[in-house]
Amino acid sequence: MLFWKSALQNLIKNGSPDMAGLKTWILASRLRTLPLSISGAVVGSSYAYFSGSFDSSIFILIILTTLSFQVLSNLANDYGDGVKGTDNKYRIGPERALQSGTVTPKQMRFAVILNAFISASLSIALIWVSFGLEQLFTSLIFVFLGALSIYAAISYTVGNSAYGYRALGDLMVFLFFGLLSVFGTFFLFSKQIDFRLLFPASAVGLLSAAVLNLNNMRDLESDKKSNKNTLAGYMGRKNAKVYHFLLILIAIVLMIVFQTVMSFSNLMIFSWIAFIPLLLHLKIVYGIINPERFDPHLKLVALSTFAMSLLFASVLVIEQLHHSL
Repeated sequence: MLFWKSALQNLIKNGSPDMAGLKTWILASRLRTLPLSISGAVVGSSYAYFSGSFDSSIFILIILTTLSFQVLSNLANDYGDGVKGTDNKYRIGPERALQSGTVTPKQMRFAVILNAFISASLSIALIWVSFGLEQLFTSLIFVFLGALSIYAAISYTVGNSAYGYRALGDLMVFLFFGLLSVFGTFFLFSKQIDFRLLFPASAVGLLSAAVLNLNNMRDLESDKKSNKNTLAGYMGRKNAKVYHFLLILIAIVLMIVFQTVMSFSNLMIFSWIAFIPLLLHLKIVYGIINPERFDPHLKLVALSTFAMSLLFASVLVIEQLHHSL
């Protein structure tokens, strides 16, 4: 907290530091992570459409707010791992902005503060459009949840109490990418909770945790050298693979159970297409020995999760349109 207070005071006093080029910031934003970040929002929004409570203005603000949270998290992660020395020559994967020297710590810190402000502004706009003053208490709850999301995005690797260094990353990803994203999105539309969403919300959360687990299996050795504790690090690569299998298989089962319980039409089977690359992925991951080979699978699982959410959403929209005819 002292760090961020000092950073904000310095920003107010000195203004924006000279910023790096646009291409550098686009790379630092890690665009490949963005589809996964909105998967839960897509599932929650499509279920709201199916339930007859969809609003396009709310949907646009949800997507923009979610994307801003993810960019904030990526920049804060770059800063946190950079100043701690975790992003070093031993790390596998794309070189980070701070690690490469194209961005200074001061510039990255400013970018984090700026994006935190953008995220806060979008959150307030979303809450206002969804609830207004008529539901003040509910608005205050979502203001708290928005502030909590911003704090979680930053404190993953920033600060002495960064939860990403305490093997809590998997849990937080499950909660924020899965449960909070799906339930929160649906509530913003409908102003109610449907506990049946626990199935798809958990599925998205588990698959998101699987992406993080792949990242941690890849960085197992470098994380140990930097004293970064992750769940994969505690389990070891062999057990982390078993854990990875469970994350993906349970997620698939949860989606199938939800679709069966809801008695959707046979069209929903088309959403299962996204499960094929996930199952093929498990076969490949089981035999991986060289940690560098984990890297392309982060993108595969992330995009498969996004594809699953889009296919699921498409079927729900088609069903609702069919019912309305």
